[in-house]
Amino acid sequence: MMDSEVSVLLHCAAWSGLLESQVQVELSERFNRQTDPTLERQIEEAWTHRVSKEPWLFNGSKFRLHSFCLASPAVTLKHPTCTQSPHVPVVDHAGEGQEGELKRRQSTEENMCTSDSLHHTAQNSVDERGRNQAENTDEQETGPLLTLRLGLTCYKDYLGTNWSCEVAELRRRGEVEFGDALALLAQPLGVGGVLCTDDGQVVLIRRSQRVAEAGGLLDIPGGHPEPKVVCERLGQEVREEQISVDMMQQRPVVSELFSSVCTEIRDEVNIPLSSLGEPILMGVALNHTSAGRPSAEFYVSCSLTSDEVRKLYWKGGAEANESTDIVFLSRADVLQLDRSSPVWAELCPSAKGAVLLYQTVKPDGEQSQSR
Repeated sequence: MMDSEVSVLLHCAAWSGLLESQVQVELSERFNRQTDPTLERQIEEAWTHRVSKEPWLFNGSKFRLHSFCLASPAVTLKHPTCTQSPHVPVVDHAGEGQEGELKRRQSTEENMCTSDSLHHTAQNSVDERGRNQAENTDEQETGPLLTLRLGLTCYKDYLGTNWSCEVAELRRRGEVEFGDALALLAQPLGVGGVLCTDDGQVVLIRRSQRVAEAGGLLDIPGGHPEPKVVCERLGQEVREEQISVDMMQQRPVVSELFSSVCTEIRDEVNIPLSSLGEPILMGVALNHTSAGRPSAEFYVSCSLTSDEVRKLYWKGGAEANESTDIVFLSRADVLQLDRSSPVWAELCPSAKGAVLLYQTVKPDGEQSQSR
């Protein structure tokens, strides 16, 4: 199913999703956004103007997704084979597709993943090898199957680049000056959770008109993993603007990536963490309404029924002001959702991406029981 607002960058259908122990990160300042004094002035001016209209906005540090490397089930896990793009692709305003842009960037970095079309060519190959080897999983080593390469950015930079009216020019400059159309964009990594209740209902919330994006649309619970939380867990008390890559460690960052989606569910839906299952990473979706901003989408089970969840929601959580209603769809309905469904038009891009991944990965299907 095609939708101009969203696409799937990465899915983990070969394993019915990945657990925390199967994901690792590589942190480096090399994965930060490129910049120059003129762009910094433009970002500052845009932020000042935005805050004057929305004084509740807060500039927090975020992780920037630069690239990733996905292992194939057909090879030893100590030496993963990269099967996807070395950079997170977007579709530009001139209508140029992802495949053409990826081909131009095939040789721009050493030790990066091999470029390929995002229309499932490489991933389908991975899926097939995974099915062929399902009977030999005992011979495989346990270990990371996915490596995310992360730098740092912030919310201010996100609004000043991905949401800039000059984003097409920023992409052109990035391509000309750095060989990467995304080099000047913030590309903060978000998280979202397809939350399934004990009676088989998927939880959606209607976004408030006060939120910065997609006001009034249906969404899944979500937000961002927070670099500051990682620093605090490592015993470092720092201000947002002081955070740097060298203050963090790999495993605590992965832990924050997975735990942050449960934290968002708790704060937005008012469900206690003790009622949530272990998050399962389905993949990464791209929001093309914000220049291809990436979001890691998870499946999270819940031990409560939809009626119990509804009652907790209306009692109000820590971030109750971010939504105005709660809506439930059956698993069967979510699996059947497409562009012809009336509900699809009500979904914001992040929810659409999560639904596409849920339909592809099926993390709660029969194959997932082998996990």
